[in-house]
Amino acid sequence: MSQDVEAGQLPEPGQVTLAELVVSLEQGWQDFRRAPVYGLFFGGVYAVVGLALAVLGAKSWIWTLVLSLGFPLIAPFAAVGLYEVSRRLEDGTPLDWRGVLGVVLAERHRQIPWAGAIIVIYFLFWSFLAHMLFALFLGPSALMNVSTSWDILWTPAGLRLVAVELVVGGVAAFVLFGLTVVSLPLLLEREVDFVSAMLLSLRTTLANLKVMLVWAALIAALLFVGMLPYFLGLFVVLPVLGHATWHLYRRALYDPV
Repeated sequence: MSQDVEAGQLPEPGQVTLAELVVSLEQGWQDFRRAPVYGLFFGGVYAVVGLALAVLGAKSWIWTLVLSLGFPLIAPFAAVGLYEVSRRLEDGTPLDWRGVLGVVLAERHRQIPWAGAIIVIYFLFWSFLAHMLFALFLGPSALMNVSTSWDILWTPAGLRLVAVELVVGGVAAFVLFGLTVVSLPLLLEREVDFVSAMLLSLRTTLANLKVMLVWAALIAALLFVGMLPYFLGLFVVLPVLGHATWHLYRRALYDPV
């Protein structure tokens, strides 16, 4: 698919193969190796907040709520930083902190904050749905006692709840993945409203459903590995995934690069 798209006109979703997914992941690793300081910095944003969620969440659910609501607003900006590094490496633009951070800061006046707001709203909806499922399966009183004992989750009703939560949560997570996997890099590269970008991202995901399911599963697995131990692996896993997402986006909407 050609990169010569008229101004104001969105590209059409293309086809991505599993082989191209592997190549995108390899390119993400190469980008991290070429600019490790930038990757460690932006990956560190995720890792530090994740660790803070774990530590503070063990002490106060209020801090967990505050960080959980604020993180989706910050996370897209960290992702944009990784995309910008890959974009510069791709077209040969010199890397410098002022330029890269300048692009990230400039996004606050564009569409990325709206995308972050949608992620927050989505998170709140999922939180409400998860609590509703808990109450339906175990009753509202169990929700108040689960923080002191997890034994109730090992009961037949608790195991059914866990199974349903995993299925519903997996579907909800994949929908959010579909809305953002292409839209966030697109919002960096082009002047387009966040609604159109998210709809195009969802269309691209559906047009490449098998590949995107594999990509989402890889992300989940690598993130799980990256969280061990103490979220330190995220310093490497997250930037590699961020760089790879940029290359996958380019392959999905434009000619392979």
